[in-house]
Amino acid sequence: MSKRINLHTEKDEMGLERLVFFSDAVFAIAITLLALEIRLPGDIAHASNAELLNHLLAIWPKYLGYMVSFLSIGNFWIIHHRQYQYIERYDTRLLFINLLVLVAVAFIPFPTSVISENGNRTATILYASSASLVGLLSTLLWGYAAYKRRLIARDTQVSVVRRGVVRNLIAPIIFLFSIGLSYLDPDLAKFSWILIAPVVFLVK
Repeated sequence: MSKRINLHTEKDEMGLERLVFFSDAVFAIAITLLALEIRLPGDIAHASNAELLNHLLAIWPKYLGYMVSFLSIGNFWIIHHRQYQYIERYDTRLLFINLLVLVAVAFIPFPTSVISENGNRTATILYASSASLVGLLSTLLWGYAAYKRRLIARDTQVSVVRRGVVRNLIAPIIFLFSIGLSYLDPDLAKFSWILIAPVVFLVK
């Protein structure tokens, strides 16, 4: 029994490559689906220049939702990429946690479409909760892999492990904080998400 477990945790470059390639594909598909949500209402085939321009300007919330989600998913992908620069072994539990991260990432286009159509408190909470879940699961993945150097390089410095935890928690903390703000002002809550980008890049 112990031999089978050891086989799962042996360094397996091809297995890790398949895991990373599959993960990258899910991130890419999720981002692609965001663009598919940007659609003009009704029949515009015979719209005049002015009418078409008005339609394009009227769906500005969809553009905003696309940009916020693109940057959010992009941020989670950067974190995922950095984690697997240190993870050099894997086991069944890591595969399962990674799959949960991808489930949460693939779900992001749905709350994006909701908040693009209706930016009220419920939509804001739905989006913030969904994005927070990605960050928390990503933190779980890193914590599992890094605990006692379980699946990362044996010589990885403690400071690297700590930075990884901090980097993972930035987004979910801000998104969870925005849920409280949404009860005061949903627009203010959404505005707070801008803080994620500069803070994440400060933690290298």
